[in-house]
Amino acid sequence: MTKREAFEIGGQSVAPGERRTVEVPVSTLSDHTPVNLSVHVIHGKRPGPVMFVSAAIHGDEVIGVEIVRRLLRARPVDTLAGTLLAVPIVNSFGFLNHSRYLPDRRDLNRCFPGLAEGSMASRLAHIFMEEVVRRSDLGIDLHSAAVHRTNLPQIRLSPGNTRLEELGRAFGAPVMMTSKLREGSLRLAAEGEGVDVLLYEGGEGLRLDELAARAGVAGVLRVMRKLGMIGQKGVPRTRVTPVVANESRWYRAPAAGVFRGYVAIGDAVSEGDVLGAVTDPLGARDVEVVCREDGIVIGRSNMPAVYEGEALFHVAETPRADVAAEGVAAHLEAKPLYDEDEII
Repeated sequence: MTKREAFEIGGQSVAPGERRTVEVPVSTLSDHTPVNLSVHVIHGKRPGPVMFVSAAIHGDEVIGVEIVRRLLRARPVDTLAGTLLAVPIVNSFGFLNHSRYLPDRRDLNRCFPGLAEGSMASRLAHIFMEEVVRRSDLGIDLHSAAVHRTNLPQIRLSPGNTRLEELGRAFGAPVMMTSKLREGSLRLAAEGEGVDVLLYEGGEGLRLDELAARAGVAGVLRVMRKLGMIGQKGVPRTRVTPVVANESRWYRAPAAGVFRGYVAIGDAVSEGDVLGAVTDPLGARDVEVVCREDGIVIGRSNMPAVYEGEALFHVAETPRADVAAEGVAAHLEAKPLYDEDEII
């Protein structure tokens, strides 16, 4: 068998069978502290695809950082075929400041593919595209809901992409949703380079959520198994078939006041169900939020004090909501592994 060549990234060479963290220079802070893009490279001895797993493109979405940490400690990746590029924190500026954005107030996920001489966000997007995306065959980008909201573990797919749908099913999250590609997003820029990207959503901004972490690690390992990068041993089996939803609806606060939610993420709901209510602090007015279709709750607000029009519930429309709810229960009931070398 022909020996694999070394993997080149950030001006460094990673030999077959080696794993190494490569620090790609990004910028410096105003006090001259260097800022790097840390890419952990696992370059297998056997040939296979190059896959990146990225997190914290939005600096406050920390669940992906935990998923990457657990992934790198999982035993199946020790005998990898192909190459894994794991980037736990893309937006270091936002991560350090507990912020979704960069210091220039730009959303990094609206700045791809970026420019070498553009804004701070544009430059970081350009570096990530050059050093990671264009060296890859496939990517998984990890996200969570914004601060004060929480998302059910779910996969977002590019419309009409049958390969991503197949890999999304292998990932095994309770729900898969088709989601339009937004201008400036990593998914759109990567697709323009011929690199498909699965987008994972789960948990809440600035919080670690065990369900979202466990589902995320298991899903990434299943995709790697599907691609032939790892064997079956140590990879959790899919417990249910994901439910596909093509439409979803946000239910917003009908008035300002104190919000009380009656359903949780993962609950199956039907037309006419009362999802929650918003009450005047003095008790003078109580307005219910009523569901308009059958579906499953894939996101909701955790904030009791709300303004009129604020997003409260995100419901994916599907007649198979009960099946998706069973998938959520299966993830919750799964026994976690607390082995120091393989915690998922």
